[in-house]
Amino acid sequence: MRHPRTPASWRRPFAAVAAAALALAGAAWNAGPAAASPYAGPAVTTHAGHHDAGITGSTPDDFALAGSPAAAIVRAGSSVTSTVTTAVTAGEAQTVSLSASGLPPGTTAVFSPSAVRAGVPAGLTVSTTASTPSGTYPITVTGAGTSATRTATFSLTVHGRGPNLVQVSADPFADTGGQHATEVEPDTFDYGGTIVAAAQVGRFTNGGAADLGWSTSRDGGLSWQHGMLPGLTTHQGGGRWARASDPVVAYDAKHGTWMIAGLVIDSVLNGAGVTVSRSADALNWQAPVQAVGFDGQSYDKEWIVCDNTPTSRYFGNCYIEVDLPSSDNKVIMSTSRDGGATWSAPAGPSGIDLGLGGQPLVQPNGTVVVPFSTDTTSIRSFNSTDGGASWSSTVLVADVLAHGVAGGLRDGEGLPSAEIDADGRVYVAWQDCRFRSGCQANDIVFATSTDGTTWSAVTRVPIDPVTSGADHFIPGIGVDHATAGPGARIGLYYYFYPNADCTAATCELAVGFISSANGGATWSAPQTVAGPMPLSRIAATSGGRMVGDYLSTSVVNGRAVAVFAVGRTPPAGQAFDEAMYAVAGGLPVRAGTTPSGTGPVLSTAPARERHLPPVIRH
Repeated sequence: MRHPRTPASWRRPFAAVAAAALALAGAAWNAGPAAASPYAGPAVTTHAGHHDAGITGSTPDDFALAGSPAAAIVRAGSSVTSTVTTAVTAGEAQTVSLSASGLPPGTTAVFSPSAVRAGVPAGLTVSTTASTPSGTYPITVTGAGTSATRTATFSLTVHGRGPNLVQVSADPFADTGGQHATEVEPDTFDYGGTIVAAAQVGRFTNGGAADLGWSTSRDGGLSWQHGMLPGLTTHQGGGRWARASDPVVAYDAKHGTWMIAGLVIDSVLNGAGVTVSRSADALNWQAPVQAVGFDGQSYDKEWIVCDNTPTSRYFGNCYIEVDLPSSDNKVIMSTSRDGGATWSAPAGPSGIDLGLGGQPLVQPNGTVVVPFSTDTTSIRSFNSTDGGASWSSTVLVADVLAHGVAGGLRDGEGLPSAEIDADGRVYVAWQDCRFRSGCQANDIVFATSTDGTTWSAVTRVPIDPVTSGADHFIPGIGVDHATAGPGARIGLYYYFYPNADCTAATCELAVGFISSANGGATWSAPQTVAGPMPLSRIAATSGGRMVGDYLSTSVVNGRAVAVFAVGRTPPAGQAFDEAMYAVAGGLPVRAGTTPSGTGPVLSTAPARERHLPPVIRH
């Protein structure tokens, strides 16, 4: 993850993006009474046009104060605009002087003009500086008339300029079949101070990549070594498969073995099966083991995990989840007890067992919990209490209500991101629009369980107000494995659009981060990590432009590390410059005061459009 300085293409004024976000920010902010929002900071009382603010008794002349939009997102150092309107509600028009209070440090508000006759609009420009702290601020706009005073609230969310990034890896290939230079779909795993990441390298438009790359850090993500997995594809040499996809990482503490699982794709673009590449030092990788499949069926979206609790009866067991598109996305599991060298015959949950994107997790007692997506409509889970010898029936985690991400972006269609704390509490996160009026944009939401059977209510991560107009998707949730319960430390990276209502030509994609130090009860201010970047800078696929169907976060020594795709302006003669980056040293998991939200639920039906065929998603 290079780039100690922000590229010039990213330094353009953010105002254009923020102004576009304003157009979708929702109903006008107004002077009517408003319920306190758990997402917008301290409550600010607003007053209706016929309710006096700061005066007593009725007045012959009165006015209402309003404006549009109600909220905006801005990057520190840029500005946003809005329109303030006043309307005569009784008597004659009066002169109204406009002012603003509650501004964050380093921010100014300018009204043009600063005083109007009731019925005449004024412009409002809120300007931040590079030092303005990230956060959401309720700004009180006051209209002081000759016979009445009215106030209303404008919610401003400030995202930081972004931390220093380091480039983790790059695409070394130059064949004419794939798109170069592109890297997509990273996963990370940490153990004992080592972080290993894997990604697709050299993405093909119609499926898979030229190879899977590995990246390893031994200093908390400050520096990285990287290379290609050997013996996997014909592009790297020594491999037999045409392409590879869906890389995921695990570590087996009992056998001292790092593993990268991947989906290999044959010459007719069929997902032939799951391979596992192994390493003792996370730098030198063996030829892959054929773990699951290779029997003529079609496989997709595998995941891998190992039981690393020494007191567990099944310490050293590793588990692979994968689905079979050739059997209506039937979910199956396979187990290894020898460091990934051999794998059991597949078995699956009973009852409803169709879906994809399952992420198995192992509790300290050895119970395996597997949340998965039932093909975009819900999240379900199943488990095993006997080391993978048998698997339970599935239970509902939650229905999924998702907004179709604009610009034709391939967004993983709401695949879950799952993690576990030291006591075995499972966290599952996904993108969901239930808390947005009309399902117009997605939040990141999560649910938790202590046993994989009973799940909490769906909870909203308060990245910004529900009226912001921003869209959030492809979450990667991480939990510090040394923490638990009300002290669990959570880091969450995600992609987002500042303006959900954009097109393939106008969408601006960015990477964000937010954290919690109390198990998700309250959250820090969000932070913009990378971008915005136009969709033209990231790989094209038959299912839309692509950074990946999933994202991953590892929390190491109190700092959250994620590897993510960033598309930069390519050099002359090159179609892309999309590589893997990370924040140098990760981002600290900080405490925050903004509470999670469980309601009100404003949408009850999904507004998603399917971007990919129902069978092939690699």
